[in-house]
Amino acid sequence: MISQSEKIANRLVNAFIKNKIIAPLPRKFTKKLTEANKFRMLCESKVKKPVIGYKAGGTGIPVMKKLKEKEPFYASVYKDNFLKSGKSVKISKTTFGIELEVCYLIKKSFFNSKKVITTKNISKFISHMAPCIEIVGYRQRKKGITSFGDLSSDFGANVKFLVGQKKKYKKINIGNLKTNISNKKTKQNINGNTSAVFINPLNSLRFVLNKIKKDKLNLNKNFYVFTGSTVGVVPIGKGLYTGKIDKLGSVKTIIR
Repeated sequence: MISQSEKIANRLVNAFIKNKIIAPLPRKFTKKLTEANKFRMLCESKVKKPVIGYKAGGTGIPVMKKLKEKEPFYASVYKDNFLKSGKSVKISKTTFGIELEVCYLIKKSFFNSKKVITTKNISKFISHMAPCIEIVGYRQRKKGITSFGDLSSDFGANVKFLVGQKKKYKKINIGNLKTNISNKKTKQNINGNTSAVFINPLNSLRFVLNKIKKDKLNLNKNFYVFTGSTVGVVPIGKGLYTGKIDKLGSVKTIIR
């Protein structure tokens, strides 16, 4: 007999693949991050699509403290949800935000490493870096966030990722870069800083890589890591969004 978690996972996976919206998940799958992560991994195991990388979520320390969480979470990112800068994205009623992030391209040699990833050895695994826009939302008829489990359980709230021009990795002060995302149509102009991301984006990357290692995941190819929002979760509207990160460049998307 199929379990409740299997039934609900099948329903959420179907919604994820077919871009549908379902009723909210039972609270027991979302209240605690540990249970939400187990449920997310069950759902991800059912998606037979190429994984292009991983995202860090819940990287804002003030939000972490408010929701009484000890650490962020991570989730898989699928090739279908990965777009080049400038592409358009159609949103639904449950798409609730847009974020501006730093992303890294990681060498597949990472998967052969046996050591814990630290700030001292992390650089040898990084190939490129780039600005990125993440669009976040649920596959469920729900609003708001009461815990990181709400986000993690629903595929990390992944909708789409748009990546700007990649630059070869070099050491810069990644913890203090000015950022901005704007949309003239919605009259939004939000400033941010890379320091808003779990101390800094490199620390967020370290967190994700060590989680991947702990969970024994192996893509056997180069992959992306999206490190978390530098501007918080910006309410999303329609029109052209332009994101800029000092020393990294810009990234755009048209929301319709």
